[in-house]
Amino acid sequence: MPQEIQHEFDHARRTGFGPGAPVRRLHARAPVNRVAVAPGPNVSADGPPVWLVTGYEEVRRVLADHARFSTRLQFGADPSDEQSDLARPRETVGHLTGYDPPEHTRLRKMLTPEFTARRIQRLAPPVEEVVRELLDDMEDAGQPADLVEMYARPIAGAALCELIGVPLDDRPDFVRRVQRQMEPGLTPRQRADARDSYTGYLGALVRRRRKDPDEGFIGTLVREHGDEFTDEELRGACTLMFAAGLDNVSGMISLGVLVLLRHPDQLARLLDDLSSADRVIDELLRYLSVVHAPTPRVALEDVTVGDQLIKAGEQVVCSIPMANRDPALAPDADRFDSTRAPVPHLAFGHGVHYCIGAAMARLELRIAYLALWHRFPGLRLAVPPDEVAFRHNAVAHGLEALPVAW
Repeated sequence: MPQEIQHEFDHARRTGFGPGAPVRRLHARAPVNRVAVAPGPNVSADGPPVWLVTGYEEVRRVLADHARFSTRLQFGADPSDEQSDLARPRETVGHLTGYDPPEHTRLRKMLTPEFTARRIQRLAPPVEEVVRELLDDMEDAGQPADLVEMYARPIAGAALCELIGVPLDDRPDFVRRVQRQMEPGLTPRQRADARDSYTGYLGALVRRRRKDPDEGFIGTLVREHGDEFTDEELRGACTLMFAAGLDNVSGMISLGVLVLLRHPDQLARLLDDLSSADRVIDELLRYLSVVHAPTPRVALEDVTVGDQLIKAGEQVVCSIPMANRDPALAPDADRFDSTRAPVPHLAFGHGVHYCIGAAMARLELRIAYLALWHRFPGLRLAVPPDEVAFRHNAVAHGLEALPVAW
Protein backbone atom coordinates (compact mmCIF):
# COMPACT_ATOMS: atom_id res chain seq x y z
CA MET A 1 0.00 0.00 0.00
CA PRO A 2 1.17 3.60 -0.63
CA GLN A 3 2.63 5.03 2.55
CA GLU A 4 4.66 7.80 4.19
CA ILE A 5 5.04 10.08 1.15
CA GLN A 6 1.59 11.62 0.66
CA HIS A 7 2.44 14.73 -1.34
CA GLU A 8 4.39 15.23 -4.57
CA PHE A 9 7.24 17.03 -2.76
CA ASP A 10 7.32 15.11 0.54
CA HIS A 11 10.46 13.31 -0.62
CA ALA A 12 12.17 16.73 -0.73
CA ARG A 13 11.65 17.52 2.94
CA ARG A 14 14.85 17.54 4.98
CA THR A 15 15.85 17.30 8.60
CA GLY A 16 18.82 19.61 9.00
CA PHE A 17 21.38 18.69 6.36
CA GLY A 18 20.03 15.21 5.68
CA PRO A 19 16.96 13.43 4.35
CA GLY A 20 13.69 13.79 6.23
CA ALA A 21 12.26 11.15 8.55
CA PRO A 22 9.62 9.76 6.12
CA VAL A 23 12.24 9.01 3.47
CA ARG A 24 14.55 7.41 6.05
CA ARG A 25 11.73 5.19 7.32
CA LEU A 26 10.92 4.02 3.82
CA HIS A 27 14.58 3.35 3.07
CA ALA A 28 14.86 1.22 6.22
CA ARG A 29 12.09 -1.00 4.84
CA ALA A 30 13.28 -1.36 1.28
CA PRO A 31 15.32 0.50 -1.35
CA VAL A 32 12.21 0.85 -3.57
CA ASN A 33 8.79 1.76 -2.18
CA ARG A 34 5.45 2.64 -3.70
CA VAL A 35 4.27 6.06 -2.54
CA ALA A 36 1.01 7.97 -2.59
CA VAL A 37 1.43 11.21 -4.47
CA ALA A 38 -1.04 14.09 -4.68
CA PRO A 39 -1.63 15.92 -8.00
CA GLY A 40 1.19 18.16 -9.15
CA PRO A 41 2.87 19.47 -12.32
CA ASN A 42 4.01 16.02 -13.48
CA VAL A 43 1.77 13.66 -11.54
CA SER A 44 -1.94 12.84 -11.73
CA ALA A 45 -3.87 11.47 -8.77
CA ASP A 46 -5.53 9.04 -11.19
CA GLY A 47 -2.30 8.10 -12.91
CA PRO A 48 -0.15 4.99 -12.56
CA PRO A 49 1.74 4.13 -9.37
CA VAL A 50 4.76 6.20 -8.32
CA TRP A 51 7.86 4.52 -6.89
CA LEU A 52 10.44 6.22 -4.67
CA VAL A 53 13.92 4.75 -5.06
CA THR A 54 16.27 5.47 -2.16
CA GLY A 55 19.01 2.81 -2.30
CA TYR A 56 22.35 3.87 -3.77
CA GLU A 57 22.74 0.89 -6.10
CA GLU A 58 19.09 1.06 -7.16
CA VAL A 59 19.17 4.81 -7.88
CA ARG A 60 22.38 4.38 -9.85
CA ARG A 61 20.79 1.61 -11.89
CA VAL A 62 17.67 3.62 -12.74
CA LEU A 63 19.69 6.69 -13.74
CA ALA A 64 22.02 4.60 -15.91
CA ASP A 65 19.22 2.79 -17.77
CA HIS A 66 17.91 5.36 -20.26
CA ALA A 67 16.70 2.55 -22.52
CA ARG A 68 14.05 1.48 -20.00
CA PHE A 69 13.50 4.65 -17.96
CA SER A 70 12.48 7.73 -19.94
CA THR A 71 12.60 11.37 -18.91
CA ARG A 72 10.92 12.42 -22.16
CA LEU A 73 7.44 11.40 -21.01
CA GLN A 74 7.70 13.84 -18.11
CA PHE A 75 7.79 16.67 -20.64
CA GLY A 76 4.77 15.61 -22.67
CA ALA A 77 6.73 14.02 -25.52
CA ASP A 78 6.31 10.55 -26.98
CA PRO A 79 9.52 8.52 -26.56
CA SER A 80 8.55 6.32 -29.51
CA ASP A 81 8.74 9.35 -31.83
CA GLU A 82 12.42 10.25 -31.72
CA GLN A 83 12.26 12.94 -34.41
CA SER A 84 9.26 15.02 -33.36
CA ASP A 85 8.86 17.69 -30.71
CA LEU A 86 5.24 18.39 -31.63
CA ALA A 87 3.95 17.04 -28.30
CA ARG A 88 6.56 18.87 -26.24
CA PRO A 89 5.54 22.08 -24.43
CA ARG A 90 7.34 25.02 -26.02
CA GLU A 91 9.07 26.05 -22.79
CA THR A 92 10.83 22.66 -22.48
CA VAL A 93 12.36 22.54 -25.97
CA GLY A 94 16.14 22.38 -25.54
CA HIS A 95 15.99 21.11 -21.95
CA LEU A 96 18.48 18.23 -21.94
CA THR A 97 16.75 16.66 -18.93
CA GLY A 98 13.63 16.08 -21.04
CA TYR A 99 15.28 14.23 -23.91
CA ASP A 100 16.19 10.57 -24.37
CA PRO A 101 18.88 9.38 -26.79
CA PRO A 102 19.32 9.86 -29.71
CA GLU A 103 17.86 13.40 -29.39
CA HIS A 104 19.70 13.90 -26.12
CA THR A 105 22.95 12.66 -27.67
CA ARG A 106 22.70 15.16 -30.53
CA LEU A 107 22.16 18.16 -28.24
CA ARG A 108 24.63 17.15 -25.56
CA LYS A 109 27.40 16.48 -28.08
CA MET A 110 27.15 20.10 -29.25
CA LEU A 111 26.91 21.54 -25.73
CA THR A 112 29.60 19.46 -23.99
CA PRO A 113 32.70 21.29 -25.36
CA GLU A 114 31.49 24.49 -23.67
CA PHE A 115 31.47 22.73 -20.28
CA THR A 116 34.84 21.00 -20.21
CA ALA A 117 37.05 21.87 -17.23
CA ARG A 118 39.44 23.75 -19.53
CA ARG A 119 36.70 25.91 -21.11
CA ILE A 120 35.02 26.55 -17.77
CA GLN A 121 38.34 27.74 -16.35
CA ARG A 122 37.91 30.83 -18.53
CA LEU A 123 35.17 31.87 -16.10
CA ALA A 124 37.54 31.91 -13.12
CA PRO A 125 38.82 35.52 -13.51
CA PRO A 126 35.37 37.15 -13.87
CA VAL A 127 33.90 35.01 -11.06
CA GLU A 128 36.85 35.90 -8.81
CA GLU A 129 36.27 39.59 -9.58
CA VAL A 130 32.58 39.31 -8.69
CA VAL A 131 33.49 37.54 -5.44
CA ARG A 132 35.99 40.27 -4.50
CA GLU A 133 33.36 42.95 -5.11
CA LEU A 134 30.77 41.08 -3.04
CA LEU A 135 33.23 40.67 -0.15
CA ASP A 136 34.08 44.38 -0.38
CA ASP A 137 30.38 45.20 -0.18
CA MET A 138 29.92 42.92 2.84
CA GLU A 139 32.87 44.49 4.62
CA ASP A 140 31.66 48.02 3.84
CA ALA A 141 28.11 47.24 5.00
CA GLY A 142 29.42 45.91 8.30
CA GLN A 143 28.42 42.97 10.43
CA PRO A 144 26.30 41.00 10.83
CA ALA A 145 25.69 40.18 7.17
CA ASP A 146 23.30 37.73 5.54
CA LEU A 147 25.60 35.44 3.57
CA VAL A 148 22.73 34.09 1.46
CA GLU A 149 21.51 37.45 0.17
CA MET A 150 24.85 39.23 -0.01
CA TYR A 151 27.09 36.41 -1.23
CA ALA A 152 25.69 32.99 -2.20
CA ARG A 153 22.87 34.06 -4.51
CA PRO A 154 24.81 36.83 -6.30
CA ILE A 155 27.74 34.50 -7.04
CA ALA A 156 25.51 31.86 -8.64
CA GLY A 157 23.65 34.46 -10.71
CA ALA A 158 26.77 36.31 -11.83
CA ALA A 159 28.56 33.14 -12.94
CA LEU A 160 25.61 32.00 -15.05
CA CYS A 161 25.19 35.45 -16.59
CA GLU A 162 28.90 35.50 -17.45
CA LEU A 163 28.64 32.08 -19.09
CA ILE A 164 25.53 32.92 -21.12
CA GLY A 165 26.71 36.41 -22.00
CA VAL A 166 23.97 38.50 -20.37
CA PRO A 167 25.10 42.15 -20.63
CA LEU A 168 26.30 43.65 -17.33
CA ASP A 169 23.54 46.27 -17.14
CA ASP A 170 20.84 43.63 -17.60
CA ARG A 171 22.10 41.14 -15.02
CA PRO A 172 20.44 42.31 -11.77
CA ASP A 173 17.00 42.55 -13.39
CA PHE A 174 17.43 39.29 -15.26
CA VAL A 175 18.42 37.32 -12.15
CA ARG A 176 15.42 38.79 -10.31
CA ARG A 177 13.20 37.48 -13.12
CA VAL A 178 14.69 34.00 -12.80
CA GLN A 179 14.31 33.96 -9.02
CA ARG A 180 10.74 35.22 -9.23
CA GLN A 181 9.45 32.11 -11.01
CA MET A 182 11.04 29.91 -8.31
CA GLU A 183 9.32 31.66 -5.40
CA PRO A 184 6.97 29.48 -3.34
CA GLY A 185 3.30 30.35 -3.12
CA LEU A 186 2.83 31.64 -6.67
CA THR A 187 -0.36 30.78 -8.52
CA PRO A 188 0.09 28.81 -11.76
CA ARG A 189 -0.64 32.00 -13.71
CA GLN A 190 1.92 34.01 -11.75
CA ARG A 191 4.56 31.31 -12.19
CA ALA A 192 3.86 31.10 -15.92
CA ASP A 193 4.10 34.89 -16.26
CA ALA A 194 7.40 34.93 -14.37
CA ARG A 195 8.76 32.12 -16.50
CA ASP A 196 7.70 33.86 -19.71
CA SER A 197 9.42 37.05 -18.53
CA TYR A 198 12.89 35.56 -18.32
CA THR A 199 12.55 33.04 -21.16
CA GLY A 200 11.40 35.90 -23.37
CA TYR A 201 14.56 37.81 -22.54
CA LEU A 202 16.70 34.75 -23.35
CA GLY A 203 14.88 34.29 -26.64
CA ALA A 204 15.69 37.87 -27.62
CA LEU A 205 19.33 37.40 -26.58
CA VAL A 206 19.59 34.27 -28.75
CA ARG A 207 18.19 36.11 -31.77
CA ARG A 208 20.67 38.94 -31.18
CA ARG A 209 23.62 36.54 -31.00
CA ARG A 210 22.38 34.71 -34.07
CA LYS A 211 22.83 37.95 -36.04
CA ASP A 212 25.99 39.08 -34.25
CA PRO A 213 27.73 36.13 -32.52
CA ASP A 214 30.22 37.05 -29.80
CA GLU A 215 32.80 34.87 -27.99
CA GLY A 216 30.34 33.74 -25.34
CA PHE A 217 28.36 30.53 -24.94
CA ILE A 218 25.52 31.35 -27.35
CA GLY A 219 27.71 33.07 -29.91
CA THR A 220 30.17 30.15 -29.95
CA LEU A 221 27.39 27.59 -30.46
CA VAL A 222 25.93 29.68 -33.29
CA ARG A 223 29.30 29.98 -35.03
CA GLU A 224 30.25 26.33 -34.62
CA HIS A 225 26.89 24.67 -35.27
CA GLY A 226 24.77 27.20 -37.17
CA ASP A 227 21.31 25.84 -37.91
CA GLU A 228 22.02 22.52 -36.15
CA PHE A 229 20.66 24.38 -33.12
CA THR A 230 17.28 26.04 -33.45
CA ASP A 231 16.67 29.32 -31.61
CA GLU A 232 14.24 27.54 -29.30
CA GLU A 233 16.79 24.84 -28.47
CA LEU A 234 19.42 27.47 -27.65
CA ARG A 235 16.97 29.39 -25.48
CA GLY A 236 15.88 26.18 -23.75
CA ALA A 237 19.48 25.16 -23.04
CA CYS A 238 20.11 28.54 -21.40
CA THR A 239 16.84 28.38 -19.47
CA LEU A 240 17.73 24.98 -18.03
CA MET A 241 21.17 26.20 -16.97
CA PHE A 242 19.61 28.92 -14.85
CA ALA A 243 16.88 26.66 -13.49
CA ALA A 244 19.44 24.00 -12.54
CA GLY A 245 22.33 26.22 -11.47
CA LEU A 246 20.96 29.16 -9.54
CA ASP A 247 19.32 27.63 -6.46
CA ASN A 248 21.63 24.60 -6.46
CA VAL A 249 24.90 26.55 -6.32
CA SER A 250 23.62 29.23 -3.93
CA GLY A 251 22.28 26.47 -1.67
CA MET A 252 25.63 24.66 -1.76
CA ILE A 253 27.55 27.83 -0.89
CA SER A 254 25.41 28.78 2.10
CA LEU A 255 24.88 25.26 3.45
CA GLY A 256 28.55 24.43 2.91
CA VAL A 257 29.62 27.44 4.94
CA LEU A 258 27.30 26.36 7.77
CA VAL A 259 28.68 22.80 7.73
CA LEU A 260 32.28 24.04 7.78
CA LEU A 261 31.57 26.43 10.67
CA ARG A 262 30.36 23.38 12.59
CA HIS A 263 33.46 21.34 11.60
CA PRO A 264 36.53 23.52 12.16
CA ASP A 265 38.88 20.57 11.62
CA GLN A 266 37.44 20.09 8.12
CA LEU A 267 37.68 23.84 7.49
CA ALA A 268 41.42 23.63 8.16
CA ARG A 269 41.68 21.01 5.40
CA LEU A 270 39.80 23.29 2.99
CA LEU A 271 42.41 25.99 3.49
CA ASP A 272 45.40 23.64 3.46
CA ASP A 273 46.02 23.14 -0.27
CA LEU A 274 44.12 22.77 -3.55
CA SER A 275 44.01 18.99 -3.42
CA SER A 276 42.54 18.84 0.09
CA ALA A 277 40.17 21.71 -0.76
CA ASP A 278 38.77 19.68 -3.64
CA ARG A 279 38.31 16.68 -1.31
CA VAL A 280 36.39 18.83 1.18
CA ILE A 281 34.16 20.21 -1.58
CA ASP A 282 33.47 16.73 -2.96
CA GLU A 283 32.44 15.51 0.49
CA LEU A 284 30.20 18.57 0.90
CA LEU A 285 28.53 17.72 -2.41
CA ARG A 286 27.80 14.19 -1.19
CA TYR A 287 26.83 15.14 2.34
CA LEU A 288 24.49 17.98 1.35
CA SER A 289 23.08 16.63 -1.94
CA VAL A 290 21.14 19.86 -2.43
CA VAL A 291 19.20 18.47 -5.42
CA HIS A 292 16.27 16.51 -4.02
CA ALA A 293 15.78 14.34 -7.10
CA PRO A 294 16.64 14.32 -10.78
CA THR A 295 13.90 14.48 -13.40
CA PRO A 296 11.38 11.70 -12.66
CA ARG A 297 11.51 8.68 -14.95
CA VAL A 298 8.74 6.62 -16.56
CA ALA A 299 9.30 2.90 -17.10
CA LEU A 300 9.07 2.00 -20.80
CA GLU A 301 8.75 -1.72 -20.03
CA ASP A 302 8.34 -3.99 -17.03
CA VAL A 303 11.60 -3.98 -15.05
CA THR A 304 12.67 -5.23 -11.62
CA VAL A 305 14.69 -2.87 -9.42
CA GLY A 306 15.75 -3.90 -5.93
CA ASP A 307 13.45 -6.98 -6.03
CA GLN A 308 10.52 -4.71 -6.84
CA LEU A 309 8.64 -5.05 -10.14
CA ILE A 310 8.01 -1.67 -11.78
CA LYS A 311 5.55 -1.96 -14.65
CA ALA A 312 5.61 -0.11 -17.95
CA GLY A 313 4.06 3.36 -17.57
CA GLU A 314 4.76 3.64 -13.85
CA GLN A 315 6.72 6.62 -12.57
CA VAL A 316 9.98 6.56 -10.65
CA VAL A 317 11.41 9.27 -8.39
CA CYS A 318 15.02 8.86 -7.18
CA SER A 319 16.08 10.35 -3.85
CA ILE A 320 19.62 11.68 -4.27
CA PRO A 321 20.06 12.71 -0.59
CA MET A 322 19.06 9.28 0.69
CA ALA A 323 21.12 7.42 -1.91
CA ASN A 324 24.17 9.47 -0.94
CA ARG A 325 23.62 8.60 2.75
CA ASP A 326 23.20 4.87 2.02
CA PRO A 327 25.79 2.68 3.82
CA ALA A 328 26.09 0.84 0.50
CA LEU A 329 27.97 3.91 -0.79
CA ALA A 330 30.09 4.66 2.27
CA PRO A 331 30.31 3.51 5.90
CA ASP A 332 28.97 5.99 8.44
CA ALA A 333 27.52 7.96 5.51
CA ASP A 334 25.59 10.33 7.81
CA ARG A 335 28.90 11.76 9.02
CA PHE A 336 30.65 14.62 7.23
CA ASP A 337 34.24 13.47 6.78
CA SER A 338 36.50 14.79 4.03
CA THR A 339 39.26 12.38 5.08
CA ARG A 340 37.27 9.38 3.87
CA ALA A 341 38.31 7.77 0.58
CA PRO A 342 36.54 9.44 -2.37
CA VAL A 343 33.28 7.72 -3.29
CA PRO A 344 31.26 7.80 -6.55
CA HIS A 345 28.39 9.85 -5.12
CA LEU A 346 25.34 10.92 -7.10
CA ALA A 347 25.20 14.64 -6.27
CA PHE A 348 25.51 15.44 -9.99
CA GLY A 349 23.40 12.49 -11.10
CA HIS A 350 24.58 9.55 -13.16
CA GLY A 351 24.38 8.20 -16.68
CA VAL A 352 23.59 10.21 -19.81
CA HIS A 353 21.95 12.93 -17.73
CA TYR A 354 24.99 13.50 -15.48
CA CYS A 355 25.06 17.25 -14.78
CA ILE A 356 26.73 18.97 -17.71
CA GLY A 357 27.62 21.92 -15.46
CA ALA A 358 29.47 19.90 -12.80
CA ALA A 359 32.87 21.47 -13.57
CA MET A 360 31.35 24.94 -13.42
CA ALA A 361 29.70 24.26 -10.05
CA ARG A 362 32.95 22.95 -8.58
CA LEU A 363 34.78 26.06 -9.81
CA GLU A 364 32.23 28.40 -8.22
CA LEU A 365 32.31 26.54 -4.91
CA ARG A 366 36.11 26.50 -4.72
CA ILE A 367 36.35 30.23 -5.43
CA ALA A 368 33.49 31.12 -3.08
CA TYR A 369 34.69 29.12 -0.06
CA LEU A 370 38.38 29.99 -0.29
CA ALA A 371 37.87 33.70 -0.93
CA LEU A 372 35.39 34.00 1.94
CA TRP A 373 37.77 32.57 4.56
CA HIS A 374 40.83 34.30 3.19
CA ARG A 375 39.01 37.62 3.60
CA PHE A 376 37.32 36.75 6.91
CA PRO A 377 39.41 34.11 8.74
CA GLY A 378 37.39 34.74 11.91
CA LEU A 379 34.03 34.09 10.20
CA ARG A 380 31.38 32.89 12.66
CA LEU A 381 27.62 32.65 13.08
CA ALA A 382 25.97 35.85 14.25
CA VAL A 383 22.97 33.99 15.73
CA PRO A 384 22.58 30.82 17.80
CA PRO A 385 22.79 27.71 15.59
CA ASP A 386 19.15 26.77 16.18
CA GLU A 387 18.03 30.11 14.75
CA VAL A 388 19.41 29.38 11.29
CA ALA A 389 16.38 28.73 9.08
CA PHE A 390 16.51 26.04 6.42
CA ARG A 391 14.68 26.68 3.17
CA HIS A 392 12.10 24.08 2.12
CA ASN A 393 11.07 24.04 -1.53
CA ALA A 394 10.76 21.63 -4.42
CA VAL A 395 13.89 22.81 -6.27
CA ALA A 396 16.90 22.46 -3.98
CA HIS A 397 17.88 22.45 -0.34
CA GLY A 398 19.26 25.67 1.10
CA LEU A 399 18.98 28.33 3.77
CA GLU A 400 16.56 31.22 4.08
CA ALA A 401 19.36 33.33 5.59
CA LEU A 402 22.77 32.86 7.17
CA PRO A 403 23.71 35.77 9.49
CA VAL A 404 27.48 35.86 9.97
CA ALA A 405 30.05 38.08 11.65
CA TRP A 406 33.86 38.20 11.48
